[in-house]
Amino acid sequence: MNDDLRNLVLGVVAAGISAALGWLARTYLWKRKLRRKQAFFGLPDNSESLLVVNRGAAGPDLAVMRYDVFALLELAALIKDCNANAQVVPHDAARQGFGERTEFCVGGPASNRRMAAHLSSLLPGVRVNVDAEPSPDRGAFQIGSERYRVEVGRSEYALLARLTVEQSNGTRPVFLFCGQTAITNQAATRYLARHHERLSRKHGDNSFVLLLKVVNSGAYGPDVVELVADVTRDAKTPLPAPAAPRNSHRAT
Repeated sequence: MNDDLRNLVLGVVAAGISAALGWLARTYLWKRKLRRKQAFFGLPDNSESLLVVNRGAAGPDLAVMRYDVFALLELAALIKDCNANAQVVPHDAARQGFGERTEFCVGGPASNRRMAAHLSSLLPGVRVNVDAEPSPDRGAFQIGSERYRVEVGRSEYALLARLTVEQSNGTRPVFLFCGQTAITNQAATRYLARHHERLSRKHGDNSFVLLLKVVNSGAYGPDVVELVADVTRDAKTPLPAPAAPRNSHRAT
């Protein structure tokens, strides 16, 4: 073997080793990233999860509003990326506790019983005005001492929460996407899809509750979202009971 042939063989071998090492490094980093994502969402390989949505009012069949369908598509992509499976369940048919399967609950408490139960049990510091009669406070959030009113199409709010329950039978989290309007539900799911890596680094496996503001959805749809505040502490601190209405008639 002359020097030229030897150098060629050595070059091929070196290139092969470099390519193999590069592939191994990329595979290791990809798997580490996947494991972190799976841990954040509570979705190991081939695990099951629940997508809890509103049931349409038109009849007994499952019918989902257009923006909530888009929200489900955002979540389905995340679940698929984790090599997990999802089951879509109407809000009034989801009867299970916490921690057994990861749950993604979409919709406000006015139309989603499961969301209403989660807010009452897990976030006692949050009240949502569900009055049917039109008023300035209709749909407003009260979180601690602050109130956030909705201006449809201009300024709308949503809660994005990742919650775990120590007393549950498992360790899988519950994700809440509670918006003042249907488009804000989608905005919250899109925010999670875009920022889950940053949220995972910041919060790890801990619970958090974020208040998001959707800006000018009439022009920008669910894309322009601002993080208003981390309201975890206020959301978990029970609000005082509403004051009883005063009797306007004096006893005679």
